[in-house]
Amino acid sequence: MTADALGVAAEKRRRWLLPSTMGILTCLHAAKPHWSWLLVWVGIVTSVAQGGLLAAADQPNVLLILVDDLKPALGCYGDKFAKTPHIDRLAAMGMRFDMAYCNQAVCAPSRFTLMLGAHSTSTGLYGLGSQLRQILPSAVTMPQFFSRHGYRTESLGKVFHIGHGNEGDPQSFDVPHFHDKVIEYLDPRSTDGGQLTREVAFFTNQRLEEIRTLPRGAAVESPDVADDQYADGRVANEAIRRLRVAKQRREAKGTPFFITVGFVRPHLPFSAPKQFWDLYRREDVPLPTVEDLPAGAPPIAGKRGGEITNYKPVPTDPHEKFSDQLKRTLIHGYYASTSFVDAQIGRLLDALEETDLAKNTIVVLWGDHGFHLGDLGIWTKHTNYEQATRIPILVVAPGVTSPGSATLQLAESVDIFPTLAELAGLPAPAVPQPLDGLSLVPVLKAPTTRLRDHAYHVYPKRKLGRAVRTQRYRLVEWRPIGRPAQTADYELYDYRDDLLERENVAASRPQVVSKLKAILESYPQPLKR
Repeated sequence: MTADALGVAAEKRRRWLLPSTMGILTCLHAAKPHWSWLLVWVGIVTSVAQGGLLAAADQPNVLLILVDDLKPALGCYGDKFAKTPHIDRLAAMGMRFDMAYCNQAVCAPSRFTLMLGAHSTSTGLYGLGSQLRQILPSAVTMPQFFSRHGYRTESLGKVFHIGHGNEGDPQSFDVPHFHDKVIEYLDPRSTDGGQLTREVAFFTNQRLEEIRTLPRGAAVESPDVADDQYADGRVANEAIRRLRVAKQRREAKGTPFFITVGFVRPHLPFSAPKQFWDLYRREDVPLPTVEDLPAGAPPIAGKRGGEITNYKPVPTDPHEKFSDQLKRTLIHGYYASTSFVDAQIGRLLDALEETDLAKNTIVVLWGDHGFHLGDLGIWTKHTNYEQATRIPILVVAPGVTSPGSATLQLAESVDIFPTLAELAGLPAPAVPQPLDGLSLVPVLKAPTTRLRDHAYHVYPKRKLGRAVRTQRYRLVEWRPIGRPAQTADYELYDYRDDLLERENVAASRPQVVSKLKAILESYPQPLKR
């Protein structure tokens, strides 16, 4: 079914059914049938014809907002330092998930889990350069599923990961993707006078074999410029234009929309207009309180260096300590970048209100993974720890969610696909790939409903780290794929006693480890990378 076909399909059903009905009536009249059966048939046909038209008219639109590297450092999640009035406004309109987790804390795989409804361990899509159509050529992504049910699907900004050799998935959407920059600088000093930097090369698939020979770009910049001098402002501009056009299309043809808008900040570099930096005082920036890796944790679980070292003036030696000044600058940049994105999301919400689309549009905000800001001495993501894996999920579903509601139901990225399908009145997705997610609609209707008692996530290194997070604990199992359980290392964290993950207590809690291991063992064996 093409993008604008929903109203057309309903009209075709009506035109086919009514002549068919008349023909059947003629035959039945000639055969002198029992009139009660005739009336039943007419009722069924009329109901089907009208039902198709009503479904077209009543199906909600979907606005899916993706934010790169966004952890719950937001006012609506209780962060008193954050200034995020527009995301807070969105939370006040619907339901906030307080225990939501990504399925892998790295951009490309996390977005695959969202769009496929399948865990990395079910698909083998573990890497930044993983090629979806090479590994799963017949997969049906969430937007493809909606398109097949009459929605016009569009995407803007960072949706699928493009970079590191990955070209995203153009076939997921009905119209060409509106792409913009991920790594962006306006000040020539940030790029040594306009040179190609390491991260720009990564995200534009240039000179990938020469990355270490390229200069580093600045970790931060704060020029006094308008919002749309940066990509997120331009993406917001185009998304607002698309919403207005979608409103006209809906009125003319009855076609509902599924629009995915991806914002890149607060991904590094922390490039944001000066006005958002000015919202915060550098001296008030909160510094991490625990900067050592957890006591007793296996070495493979920790992280030093990584992505952050591609930016100046960050030390290139992963074991060199950051100065307090550098820490404050980076954390300030993260919050300023979050406030910048918050303002763009506010503009989308305003557009929904101005076009009168808000009353019939489901809005979901999702962060692809969390972000370490020096806690445990770690920066960015790529771990199985809380700060890398916990994400914001906000859902506004008119007529379903209650304003200002919140839930402690453990939720995963893979749940968004079946949830949106049910909210839109579509059939449960029957797709070629495994569908690991659960529809959260019962929770959206009643926040105390419980569908599962844990969330599942992974991170691959030399060994695969598979984890289950319950309301109180997280167990992480590190072992190579296909190797026996006896070769595994384990981490266990008790968040009732230690929110900051200071100590791995696996050795002293064998019964808890055994119980959570049984949950891990209930999952299918992970596919190889």
